[in-house]
Amino acid sequence: MTIKVTIWNEGRHEQLHEEVQAIYPDRIDGAIAAGVAHPDFEIRRGTLDDPDEGLPDSVLNDTDVLLWWGHMAHEEVSDGLIDRIQQRVLKGMGLLVLHSGHHSKLFRRLMGTNANLSWRETPAGDLERVWVVNPSHPIAEGLPPFFEVEASEMYGEPFDIPQPDELVFISWYSGGEVFRSGATFKRGRGNIFFFSPGHETYPIYHNKTVHQVISNGIRWATQKHTDGRILENWHRAEPIHGRPDGKV
Repeated sequence: MTIKVTIWNEGRHEQLHEEVQAIYPDRIDGAIAAGVAHPDFEIRRGTLDDPDEGLPDSVLNDTDVLLWWGHMAHEEVSDGLIDRIQQRVLKGMGLLVLHSGHHSKLFRRLMGTNANLSWRETPAGDLERVWVVNPSHPIAEGLPPFFEVEASEMYGEPFDIPQPDELVFISWYSGGEVFRSGATFKRGRGNIFFFSPGHETYPIYHNKTVHQVISNGIRWATQKHTDGRILENWHRAEPIHGRPDGKV
């Protein structure tokens, strides 16, 4: 089965900041695409400055799993695009929200919260140790008990999200903080995976273990069941048993 994957990246840091350009010369979406490349994946890429904000209907409606990375331009994404993505998720499109995508209009809409957290960014970064707390989960397939990101932006609790359906990863940072760094949710028929490692000024998206997590997340988020009824609001004029006047 070929999984149609679209990687959406805001793309602004790569335009504006030389240090990010040096780490990601083909942008963050390019690094992710190269890292997760597989014959099972048909990968497309888009950015905010592309026509139709990088996600025209022809692409969005043909996407099995959408990856979303944004940071400095959350408010520039149109509400209309968020509406369309939300409806695609409710109808079964998988969604991976990466790193600072936690503050995107999209993630906050789907969570129903502000998705606030504590954070710290330093030039050297914090050591992040990512613990696999649910090793039987498909997203954890092939992973060691923990893995480390040598330089990372610290994300810390409390994290303003609903109770996750499943918690896959918890991160510990060298400054002492902890964070729910890998969590899954269900909205309508759509599977959602939030994964936090991935700051733009560190080469995290060149990390092979991070690639494996994202690849596993894509496979997990793919909707296998495609013939189920899509829930809509409808008027049922006739009762299932009997008639409206009570007569049989």
